[in-house]
Amino acid sequence: MASTSDFKNGLCIEYNNDLFTIVQFQHVKPGKGPAFVRTKLKNLVTGRLIENTFNSGVKIKIARIERRPYQFLYKDDMGFVFMHLETFEQIILQEEFIEDLDLFQDEQKLEVVFHADTETPLSCDLPPFVYHKIEYTEPGLRGDTSSSSSLKPAKIETGAKINVPLFINNGDKIKIDTRNRSYVERVK
Repeated sequence: MASTSDFKNGLCIEYNNDLFTIVQFQHVKPGKGPAFVRTKLKNLVTGRLIENTFNSGVKIKIARIERRPYQFLYKDDMGFVFMHLETFEQIILQEEFIEDLDLFQDEQKLEVVFHADTETPLSCDLPPFVYHKIEYTEPGLRGDTSSSSSLKPAKIETGAKINVPLFINNGDKIKIDTRNRSYVERVK
């Protein structure tokens, strides 16, 4: 058991018979009344975000989770097959466990989050940045901008659509931030 003073971003807790991770928290000490902690929690099973307020000092049960390195192998009619990078054990996950499915590549390395007590997979997390080749984008014309941050749609090799700057052309390789699905930079 832990208390609200142990809160930190990324901490996994059991709350209302469900597993949540703390996305954001803030300790509040009003001038009048007791202190409390305002939090944003992400449900690890459904992926839904909720806001909750805990009284300061309340006891919370911390859930033990493990992040294990896996590699995406292939997709078949049973689901998505992943291989553990150290033990070579294979697991099959259904589509609902995987976020940003359209950014996956063959042999993509990623982390699968497991509940350590029950050994059940909770989610599948891509690394913060992935590299993809531009399959198709319209050519950007000089003088086509009204500001310095103009973007155009582009389709990458996996079929996902990403907004890129006007100077990006077909065949260019780019770095994509998987947390907000945005263009970061062109890669040589």
